[in-house]
Amino acid sequence: MSRLAQTHGLTDVQREILSTVRDFVDKEIIPVATELEHRDEYPQDIVDGLKELGLFGLMIPEEYGGLGESLLTYALCVEEIARGWMSVSGIINTHFIVAYMLKQHGTREQKDYFLPRMAAGDIRGAFSMSEPALGSDVSAISSKAVKDGDEYVLNGQKMWLTNGGTSSLVAVLVKSDEGHPDGTAPHKSMTTFLVEKEPGFGEVRPGLTIPGKIDKMGYKGVDTTELIMDGLRVPADRVLGGVTGRGFYQMMDGVEVGRVNVAARGCGVAQRAFELGVRYAQQRHTFGKQIAQHQAIQFKLAEMATKVEAAHAMMVNAARKKDSGERNDLEAGMAKYLASEYCKEVVEDAFRIHGGYGFSKEYEIERLYREAPMLLIGEGTAEIQKMIIGRRLLEEYRFQG
Repeated sequence: MSRLAQTHGLTDVQREILSTVRDFVDKEIIPVATELEHRDEYPQDIVDGLKELGLFGLMIPEEYGGLGESLLTYALCVEEIARGWMSVSGIINTHFIVAYMLKQHGTREQKDYFLPRMAAGDIRGAFSMSEPALGSDVSAISSKAVKDGDEYVLNGQKMWLTNGGTSSLVAVLVKSDEGHPDGTAPHKSMTTFLVEKEPGFGEVRPGLTIPGKIDKMGYKGVDTTELIMDGLRVPADRVLGGVTGRGFYQMMDGVEVGRVNVAARGCGVAQRAFELGVRYAQQRHTFGKQIAQHQAIQFKLAEMATKVEAAHAMMVNAARKKDSGERNDLEAGMAKYLASEYCKEVVEDAFRIHGGYGFSKEYEIERLYREAPMLLIGEGTAEIQKMIIGRRLLEEYRFQG
């Protein structure tokens, strides 16, 4: 076990789960990750292994067949998985955001129907807010749902769905204005629909098309897609929570979990980059000694390790705050911002330590160098996080003049 990024106060069960996941990462993910990533191949064997471990039910309550573990346990597992290959952590992140939203906001029928199969990994989740013309500006969503008898008809185009192809359940946020007076605030006229579909690409159910994978710089293996709704009919009982107009709040609650996840991914990638850098620095020799003996490299290693430790501490704090039932948007925003920025810096320093070999596809650091930038924009850009942090700080420290 690494000296860095230790988490104090864990139960025996949590330690056992993390030990099992780390062992799986070391044996089943790290040896094959770079090869699969270069081929942009979906890691089916790895996903099947996670299913066998019960990871898809980690945060789902025991009454639905899950392990009923905390967000902290989940985040620490994500950190370990991202240390092996960040794309794999993305596969389970979207699944858990949907499962969390169902657990917190779903009707009894929706929970009973979906959660046991999600816990078993038989249903895989994806969620969809972004559209081609917008990312973090959720209030500008243009996709719409119109009521037609006992169904809704959905039209519009969504963008950046992680698991868009392989998922069988998508939580989709659209506008739904029925029953709301003109001038209703945009965030009060949005609804989350639970859309079931067949895994795959093309027309996966009448009115719903997943065109294909978006070709990306990094974050490969996992499928990132568009979603096109053209007269997609969804039953009224697939409105999350059974009531329209609550979608924005439901999604934002899920995104807080997602931001802790992205922070955990940043921690995991940074840890792996540090491991690669500190190992290579003791293998490479220049001027008659290990480059690790040069003060310039020791300074880099010191800065890298400090950033790994700081990011981990903030991520753990954000997860524990959410687990306590308290509002954690400030802590989640800070953790996501810091961890993603530090991850980029630690990866770049490890890349520099590798010198010319860092540019070679034979070395793992090349893959990490392409993966790290996704964390700067996923679940809200750094600039969005700073806006959230700034607004929350002004609420907390309001000047009484």
